[in-house]
Amino acid sequence: MKIKFIILFTISLISFNLYSQELKVGDKAPEIIQNLITGEEFHLSELQGKMVLIDFWASWCKPCRKENTKIVVVYNKYKDSNFKNGKGFTVLGVSLDFKKPAWEQAIAADQLVWTYQVGDLKGWRNEAAILYGVKSIPANFLIDGDGIIVGINLRGDNLDSKLKKLRKKKSFSFSKN
Repeated sequence: MKIKFIILFTISLISFNLYSQELKVGDKAPEIIQNLITGEEFHLSELQGKMVLIDFWASWCKPCRKENTKIVVVYNKYKDSNFKNGKGFTVLGVSLDFKKPAWEQAIAADQLVWTYQVGDLKGWRNEAAILYGVKSIPANFLIDGDGIIVGINLRGDNLDSKLKKLRKKKSFSFSKN
């Protein structure tokens, strides 16, 4: 009986450590599978090949709502850009809301025009937030076209600056006339 307990305790400790490790730049972004606000199932891997900002937020979070205005500006600036490792830029909004009407109203009010808004209406128990170790919001993870985390908690000018650095430089060719 004592050996069973030790084995069970060790397994649970290992499992806890796997889930409690913080993600860092250079890590592969864990897959997110949640429903879009429209109800269809969505997988983060569907965005492979794009630069993606995974943005954890909620309608009731004042700092999130303030940050939304900055993200909209950055989205509009970079959505059609090519990056060193990604074609185009988009945002995956992960809502920590409990009520769908409040979530929908915030999307409309903040003019969050990107297609990808997911959530499970479990608030802080949102499965993606737990998987990513989100302890406060707003929180975000910038991932490249291969799903590698290239930035964490980039806000406002820092997000813009990071995307600018990662954008492909336009090459110019001169032809002889």
